[in-house]
Amino acid sequence: MKTSHTARTARIALVTGANQGLGRALVEGLAARLDPADLVLLTGRDQRRVTDAAAEVSRLSGTRARVEGHVLDVTDTDAVARLADELRTRHGGVDVVLSNAVARVLPDESQSERADEFIDVSNTATHAILRSLGPVLRPGGRLLVVASSLGTLGHLDPRLHHLFDGASLDQVEYAVESWRSAIHQRTAAEAGWPVWLNVPSKVAQVAAVRAVAAERREQDLAAGTLIASVCPGMVDTATSRPWFSDFSQAQSPADAARAVLDLVFADGVDPALYGELVRFGKPLPWHDGTPLVEQDRLVKP
Repeated sequence: MKTSHTARTARIALVTGANQGLGRALVEGLAARLDPADLVLLTGRDQRRVTDAAAEVSRLSGTRARVEGHVLDVTDTDAVARLADELRTRHGGVDVVLSNAVARVLPDESQSERADEFIDVSNTATHAILRSLGPVLRPGGRLLVVASSLGTLGHLDPRLHHLFDGASLDQVEYAVESWRSAIHQRTAAEAGWPVWLNVPSKVAQVAAVRAVAAERREQDLAAGTLIASVCPGMVDTATSRPWFSDFSQAQSPADAARAVLDLVFADGVDPALYGELVRFGKPLPWHDGTPLVEQDRLVKP
């Protein structure tokens, strides 16, 4: 990660969904690899958890950079915009944005009843971060949205591909809200939407990143700036554990964070990764994947 500013200018990093799990590991990794003058903002919705987590990371033996807690509800688009304005005013922008917030849904919970919260945290928040924090990303910076390998287009019914393939951010947002409406109107299944919220949500996240990256590609590559979505692989966390019976191949949050952080701190930007869904340093083809019919039989509608 490079910056066009002088060596005396502190780098600013922001991680959402950072109280625990992968988000917490990303904060710890940033704090260990950045310099003492740099600042890592650990964000979450709960004041006490944010404060406690920031204090705990600050006390770790490997911590070098400053770590501060900042309360942020990523579903509040106005709050995200205010934070972007604050970063612009106080610091001239931000150098690293890692969007990691996720809503936990258990297998025995109704997907439709939890849809609004899940979509707000995963998708409305992603759109807000791209719209508000993208413009204040400093040259040489990194904006990475944590998604998953489910985010490739082929995991959706082919009838839905046109909603996301080559779409603008406005069009992605419209598709997400159409999906939300179809869930509430009980017409989602006949339109081809899967019951499992995770698939359309992840595809929409990746499509949103691709949309913004397509508009910025030339100037960002010239400046050494990277915008991408990332798949950290299977991670052993409280969010993922209820969904899988075999965790023998799962990574710890610290292990999963390492590949994401390697992308953050890489010198220069590989054009093949820009705007793509990146897993362990390699892009996943956007059109790959097949609809996951079995998962729909396992979840509660």
